[in-house]
Amino acid sequence: VQLQASGGGLVQSGGSLRLSCAPFGFTLKNYAVAWFRQVSGKEREGVSCIERTDGSTYYEDFVKGRFTISVDNARSTVYLQMTSLKPEDTAIYYCATDFAPSCNGYTDWLYDYWGQGTQVTVSS
Repeated sequence: VQLQASGGGLVQSGGSLRLSCAPFGFTLKNYAVAWFRQVSGKEREGVSCIERTDGSTYYEDFVKGRFTISVDNARSTVYLQMTSLKPEDTAIYYCATDFAPSCNGYTDWLYDYWGQGTQVTVSS
């Protein structure tokens, strides 16, 4: 049972990337999924979350208007479309679920399963 995050890479400032979060061994059909990111030497921070109750989405202020979280129910995969990327978006991005249908904030110890992380590097 695991989550696999993918889609990271190197992109120039202003560019776009789409991250994917796919489950293996279970389905995300009924569970909210959150994206986090972590810069080396800094604490992990929440980025966005999507609920499975009504599809509500949440974004931290520093990505609002630039990032979009979505879900493909057929593939049970959650995406994070990132546009207008900035050098300060450079980080390892993780997806996670706490097996709840609603988003409950970004307290990372509440999340049971994490993807392995995918590196996003934005050059200036």
